[in-house]
Amino acid sequence: MEKQIKQAMDLLKRSYSPYSKFPVSAVLELKNGKTYNGVNIENAAFGLSNCAERSALFAAYSDGVRKEDIKRIFVYTDHDYFVSPCGSCRQVMRELMEDDALVILLNNRQETKIIKNVELLPFGFSKEDL
Repeated sequence: MEKQIKQAMDLLKRSYSPYSKFPVSAVLELKNGKTYNGVNIENAAFGLSNCAERSALFAAYSDGVRKEDIKRIFVYTDHDYFVSPCGSCRQVMRELMEDDALVILLNNRQETKIIKNVELLPFGFSKEDL
């Protein structure tokens, strides 16, 4: 886990967040040990921005990864408190990751908070609701 924490911390500098000044990085780890990186990418038209968690997941899915391949995702911000994924990310994570996949929140004190994906959005909208 130490390797992924360092990876997430190093990755933060790749964030493009000139408007919010709130960089976020994510490292998605597969069960086979492979990782995918994501950072938040902002745009002056804010609705066109993309969060780090979704960036990592979309990169993995574009490469053929599916939910059963994913072990956990690390989410890092350079603050002394934990920052949880936004509502859009929670919805995407709920569909693209298994319920018991781990979400590991990291802060700049190198503390971790570990929760299960399903705990982020317990009554998430899914394909069964369609």
